Formats: sequence, C-alpha cells, structure tokens
Amino acid sequence: MLYEAGTAVEVLGNGFISAFIAQVLKFIYFLIVHKKINFKIFTTTGGMPSSHSAGVIALSMTVGYNEGMNSIPFAIALGYAFVVMYDAAGIRRSAGKIAATMNRVMEEFYAHRPSAAGEKLKELLGHTPFEVFMGAILGIVVSYVIHFFILQ
Repeated sequence: MLYEAGTAVEVLGNGFISAFIAQVLKFIYFLIVHKKINFKIFTTTGGMPSSHSAGVIALSMTVGYNEGMNSIPFAIALGYAFVVMYDAAGIRRSAGKIAATMNRVMEEFYAHRPSAAGEKLKELLGHTPFEVFMGAILGIVVSYVIHFFILQ
C-alpha cells in the first residue's frame, strides 16, 4: 500500500488532506455566515480556518509521529510551520489591510470616473490569529486521526 504510516506519502498526504478539509470547512463557514454559495472559496487565501496552518501543522505532526517529537526533522518541520503561520497572521494579513485601504482611496479619488481606478486589489489575503490557531488545531486532529486510527 502506497499510503501507509512512516512514509513520505503519509507526511505529504496528511498535510494535503488537512488543507483540503480546511478549504471545505471554509466553504461551509462562508455558506452559514453569508447565506450564499461561493465556489471561489476553494481557491482563495484567507478565511476561517487557515488551510495553510492546517497543512503545515499536519505535515509537522506527522513527521513527529514517525521520527519522534525530539527529532531534528520534527524541529525543522515545526520551524517551517511557524514561519508559514506567522506569515499568514502577520505579513499577509497586513497586506490585506493595506489593499482594503488602497481600494477605499481609489474609490474616493476616482469617484467621478470609477472605471479609471482599475481593478480592486484582493483584500482577503491573510488570517486573524484565531483563524491560524483553528487551522493548526485542525491539522493536529486530522494528522492524529489518520496516523493513529486509519493507518495503524
């Protein structure tokens, strides 16, 4: 069997599955909150929960389950995960706020001729710390369930 405990396929697969589940949950969350279907949610960044956080934490935890939580590969994977999560809640979130401000400035500046403003900048780029945290929790749960209950 290709997808089995202790393989690189398990590590990458658990990361991918966690990120995919996060995207599905994001779609459901959007549907509940906004009462409308938006299939673009599956291909966009930002929102609740963070699929980036879910994916990198699931990957890291799977490395830890297989190599040991005191191993160098686990430390490297976890360090990588922290960089990704910091980026999601810090840099990308700030970029989204800047984009929202620029969109408002452009709307006001070109109020007499909106077409001259061009396309709006994408505002939902990053995550709140809570969205990142929930993505991390999802990654831990998914990787644990797959490694200890499905593959064992």
